[in-house]
Amino acid sequence: MGSKGLEMARAKMQDAGVDPVAIDTFAHYYRLLEHGETGMIAESTISPLEMPALADVEVSDEVAAEAIRTTVVIKLNGGLGTSMGMDRAKSLLCVRRGLSFLDIIARQVLHLRKVYDATLPLVFMNSFRTSADTMAALARYQDLQVDGLPLEFLQNKVPKLLLSNLVPASFPKNPDLEWCPPGHGDLYTALRGTGLLGRLRDAGFRHVFVSNSDNLGAVPDARVAGWFAASGAPFAIEAVRRTSSDRKGGHFAQRKADGRIVLRESAQTLDADLDALADLDRHRFTSTNNLWFDLDAMTEALDARQGILGLPMIRNVKHLDPVDPTTPEVVQIETAMGAAIEIFEGARTIEVGRDRFVPVKTTNDLLVLRSDIYDLGRDFVLDQASEGVPFVDLDSDFYKLVRDFDKRFPDGAPSLREATSLVVDGDVTFGRGVRVVGDVAIKAPSARRIEASAVLAADA
Repeated sequence: MGSKGLEMARAKMQDAGVDPVAIDTFAHYYRLLEHGETGMIAESTISPLEMPALADVEVSDEVAAEAIRTTVVIKLNGGLGTSMGMDRAKSLLCVRRGLSFLDIIARQVLHLRKVYDATLPLVFMNSFRTSADTMAALARYQDLQVDGLPLEFLQNKVPKLLLSNLVPASFPKNPDLEWCPPGHGDLYTALRGTGLLGRLRDAGFRHVFVSNSDNLGAVPDARVAGWFAASGAPFAIEAVRRTSSDRKGGHFAQRKADGRIVLRESAQTLDADLDALADLDRHRFTSTNNLWFDLDAMTEALDARQGILGLPMIRNVKHLDPVDPTTPEVVQIETAMGAAIEIFEGARTIEVGRDRFVPVKTTNDLLVLRSDIYDLGRDFVLDQASEGVPFVDLDSDFYKLVRDFDKRFPDGAPSLREATSLVVDGDVTFGRGVRVVGDVAIKAPSARRIEASAVLAADA
């Protein structure tokens, strides 16, 4: 018999029809939380990690083609884009030529099927908030779903817990806010609970490629598939060199106790270790959240643990209503899917180019993606057309929300191919065909409009 809070949470999840394995997994983390577990990874327990680069690896065309033919693609698609003011799947955002993230993902996969004569199933892990919109948007791609396999499966949901006493939060005004996703580490629980893991194995597939739907650089590349298949590794993650924009983000390291690779997120870093977290010379690699796993190895690991991989817990404290700081503080129990790397002996990481990591987390990222920094080829793969990707920082008072952002770029994004940085302080609207050259900083004490075809260079 558990504590009162856990029993209340169990009952709430059972009443909501949550999968029993997901309930047991939640209970596992609840007990850790109750006993003071924070999921922190101290700097003293880890060492920096080195790794090979994909650019230095030889993969034959035959190995690459065979690997992609036994691969399944899963896109994480549970996010609403609430930080950008959206209330539907972020992947519905228009990004290029009238196409959304979903359009481009679907067309990337359909193109690769033809090139490699591959089945290459595409499956979305949706949340209960993104499922309907996503499936409606994908209905136009009648050949996308593979016979015998679903086009989506749903991630689980868990109750938010009041920070004060760890009982499930109640919010009658908006009951949906009583729930949260348990982080993308729920991928493995949901795959098992829905039976999809077994169905993929039964259909003869060997490998799974997983990535975020808001990262259009995460194409199911045959060369990476070939490297993973030839490595014989049970699990692997693509990594990139950290830049100044990654200082506060997670990184890879090697655990001193057993030599296993670990992924330390910022929420798992002690205050005393924040300088080490930000040290780009010490911890040089961050995760793209593009990961690969062997279906047999994952099944064996889950079976051996009764469905609970035991990923490191992330204790996330937020307000019950994320946009209302007057609502009570709650604990969201989460896990990260990349943390599964420490579960598997022989897991690997490989350094890939930054072109495989083009996430859109803010409207700053969205402006870069909508600009001419990238060309969208006939294969629907993003090709970087400039030497570098400029740093963009738009005033959050005027650009943070998509609706406000769109108002200030009514005729499209400016040209950024010649830009090194664009910093906007104030309310600025851009006309059609504006060019940004070099380092540009715009300070607008009052509302300002940049005229069409203007060239911005140095301080404007």
